[in-house]
Amino acid sequence: MQVALVQLSATTDAATNRTLVDDVLGTLGPHDGLDLVVLPEATMHDFGDGSLDLSAVAEPLDGPFAELLAAHARRLGAYVVGGGFEARPASAGGPGLPYNVLLAFAPDGSLAASYRKIHLYDSFGYAESERLAAGEIAPAVLEVAGRRVGLMTCYDLRFPEMARMLVDAGADVLCVPAAWVRGPLKEDHWTTLLRARAIENTVDVVAADQCGKYVGLSMVVDPLGVVVASAGEEPTVVRASLSTERLEGARATNPSLANRRIAAPVSPTATDGHQGATP
Repeated sequence: MQVALVQLSATTDAATNRTLVDDVLGTLGPHDGLDLVVLPEATMHDFGDGSLDLSAVAEPLDGPFAELLAAHARRLGAYVVGGGFEARPASAGGPGLPYNVLLAFAPDGSLAASYRKIHLYDSFGYAESERLAAGEIAPAVLEVAGRRVGLMTCYDLRFPEMARMLVDAGADVLCVPAAWVRGPLKEDHWTTLLRARAIENTVDVVAADQCGKYVGLSMVVDPLGVVVASAGEEPTVVRASLSTERLEGARATNPSLANRRIAAPVSPTATDGHQGATP
């Protein structure tokens, strides 16, 4: 699978961001033979400060940002994934807060999958849940060039059960668009968790992060935890090839998925504190 990760810095002007995406994706062409192009979380519109009403800038799943990604997917003959905010009317329940959504368009321009972020970033002094609604707890997995790509967003990376849910649904690639905010140890957390999710699940991980006020460091990690391609802190496009042979070799060397013994929560079978003991 041929992958391109787009590292950029989005603004709080949706039209400016569409121009930016159009320009960057315009540097890629069908001759590049790409199968998957990944843009960061919130590429449609940056989060802005806490006073910005994201419901006012959210778009439907067929809005201008979606149309742009769909057009480039058709032009490139590739899957294109990018993050934005999905409008959610108040009649859907709750206060009508929008979703933090990933849109995945197929080579024919159709919407192959959408993933609404499950784990909202209520951490490090921030409260994403005050501005956005959490998505349904369900895996979003799509078929790309013979591989199964599972979608997760930014803060989802801190929850190993999220990655395992995708792997249990058949994913052998984890796709992680993010807007990972800078801060003490945050860069180290980002790189460590990406490698950990790859190693513990023996999967490839492709992660496209925003830069600027975010850490950047977009990267591709192979199933043994090796960083095979990465970016620094500036806008760029990272290219990599994911090898099925490398995946199969990693799983033969480290068959941890096959060896695991915890498939579901287990109820205690004894009353004296010693599981499996007989009276």
